[in-house]
Parts: sequence; C-alpha cells; structure tokens
Amino acid sequence: MMDFAAPLAQLLGVAEGLVLQVMLVFVRVGAAVALLPGIGEQAVPQRIKLAVAVALTVIVAPAVPPPGGTGFGALAVEAVAGLILGVGLRLMILALQTAGTIAAQSITLAQMFAGTGPEPQPIVANLFTLAGIALFLGMGGLPRAVELLVLSYDLMPPGHPPDPGALAGWGVARGAQVLALGFSLAAPFVLASLLYNLTLGVMNRAMPQLMVTMIGAPALTLGGLALLALATPALLAVWRGAMAQALATPFAG
Repeated sequence: MMDFAAPLAQLLGVAEGLVLQVMLVFVRVGAAVALLPGIGEQAVPQRIKLAVAVALTVIVAPAVPPPGGTGFGALAVEAVAGLILGVGLRLMILALQTAGTIAAQSITLAQMFAGTGPEPQPIVANLFTLAGIALFLGMGGLPRAVELLVLSYDLMPPGHPPDPGALAGWGVARGAQVLALGFSLAAPFVLASLLYNLTLGVMNRAMPQLMVTMIGAPALTLGGLALLALATPALLAVWRGAMAQALATPFAG
C-alpha cells in the first residue's frame, strides 16, 4: 500500500502522522461538505466549498483519534463516512423538492418559472428548497453538522469500513422516511386538487354547455396560490421538526 503522507511530511518538515491525520480528516469533511444543505448546493462556487472544507478540517482534526490506516483504502473509508453523513442531511432537502414538485403538479404551476436552479424544478419546489435551506442555516444546522462530523468517528472509526448490512438498512429506512415526509407535506395540495376536479366534473355533468375548463383553470391556479400562502408556514414548521430530529439522530433509521 502506497504511503502518500511521507513525501508531503518531508516537504513541510512536520510529523508524518500529523500530515496523514489532517489529510484523512479533510477527505471525510470534504465529502460531507459536498452534500450538506446550504454549503453543498450546486450554485455555491467550488472555491467556497474548498475554503469551508479546509476551515472545518482545522476545527475537526484536533478532536478526532489518530488514523487507523494508510494508503488509498483509508482514503476510501473516510470518503464513504463523509458521504453517509452528507447524504443523510441532503435527503431532507429532497423531501422538500418532492413535496414541491407534487404540489406544483396539483395546482398547475409545474411549468411556470422552471429552471431557476442548476436542475429544472417547479417554482413551488424552488420555494420550498430555498426556505428549507434558510431554516437549516437559521436553526444552527452547520455548527451541528460539525459536531456530527466529530461524533461520526465513534460510529465509523478511521480505517474501519461501515457494515454493508447496517448501511443498507439505514439507507432504506431513511429513504422511506423522506418519501413519507415529502408526500405528507404535499397532501393539502393533492386533496385540494382532488376536490377541485370532483367539483369540475359535477359542474360539467350539470351544465354540459358551460366551458368549465375556461372557468376552472384560473380558479385552480388562484386557489393554489392562496393555499400555498396559507399552508407553507405550517408545512415548513413540520419539516423543521423533522430536520431537527435528523440532526439529533442522523444515523437512526
């Protein structure tokens, strides 16, 4: 196994163990930063992400145990550990995107102002995502993420790959929770759309000569915007509680 830390340690004139530890910590932190809400967004420049990863490495490195291995195998283990933590929190943003997409389809706003981000999304999904990121940052999500990076060394020590069975079970459970949360947040819009279509069908049967679509489509959009304004604070409060739970127990199913 190639020892990559020795040449760098000789160049810097410091202990080889210190260089190895900092490099491994940087790999775990960098992998997590690439996916963390707020910092890991595609709109954030890569140099900003690199600066944040370096700053967090300086904070985390003194608080973690010495490395448990050398070479590219140790790098892979650290990268996987960081990605697990980042994915766990990124999935909470995915719940908002899922809810926003379903809601936009229900109130016929799916094609308006799409493409405001790196990935084309309906306007409601963009609204929910930006609000969720703001809530995450406002509730101290980044400081808590730094704490989780330090605590992750207890569950995933350096040089010890995570158990594939436990990792698969965690991924399935977390994915199910996120999908259930996304569908639950979109439920008011789906219910409103269902009632609208039932009412439109009754009106069409009662008055076949009336062009109910010309009347109903603007009413659905206006009603959807009103529902969005009324329901969004409550929906974001529910999501904030779920995010707080995810920050408290990030590795729970």
